[in-house]
Amino acid sequence: MKGKTAILLGATGLTGGLLLQQLVNDDYFDKVILFSRSTVSLKHPKIEEHLIDLFQLEKHSSQFKGDVVFCCVGSTQKKTPDKEIYKKVDFGIPTAAARLAKQNNIKKMIVVSALGADKNSKFFYNKTKGQMEEVVVNQQLEETYILQPSLIDGTRNENRPFEFAWKKVMKVANFLMIGPLKKYRSIQAKTIANSMHFLAKHKYPNSIIESEEIKTISAKNKRV
Repeated sequence: MKGKTAILLGATGLTGGLLLQQLVNDDYFDKVILFSRSTVSLKHPKIEEHLIDLFQLEKHSSQFKGDVVFCCVGSTQKKTPDKEIYKKVDFGIPTAAARLAKQNNIKKMIVVSALGADKNSKFFYNKTKGQMEEVVVNQQLEETYILQPSLIDGTRNENRPFEFAWKKVMKVANFLMIGPLKKYRSIQAKTIANSMHFLAKHKYPNSIIESEEIKTISAKNKRV
């Protein structure tokens, strides 16, 4: 049986890069189509790379064809202080991808959002993520999975001193977060990538998946 085609946005980021490695090493996928602003360091015959302006993703409908869409695109308020640009990234790109998926009859989409996403939030970051989730879900694809991780941990190529310091604090705080607070524990980027990989090949009962559940799914991926 012919292998599947994956579309990946955000392959140059931490989580997206880890996911890309898993996809190219999995015989389930014949092709991995990347849409990015810059090239990835990984070279592999399965990869088909399109270097584009992601703010104009809708212009690339003819190349946006596959079986599953992964969206790992995201910024931070510190990295992108301009709210208009920030919204173009965290809202505009995932929603454009979801609309293209619907247009091109792609049945599955898996998106990285954030814990606390809420379209009615008073906080800009949470509100933007919540608005993005609503649009993605409203496309009514056959399967949509929105992952809501807490603080993402992992080794980045870029320097984020505040985030590095906060992760040190979180490593201590993680031990104190029990019961209903467990979902606020930091999560490894590899864990998120594992979960996305698993969801690409399996149906799952929940479409909104918070941090602790992401970890549970990741453990399943290691067993298959």
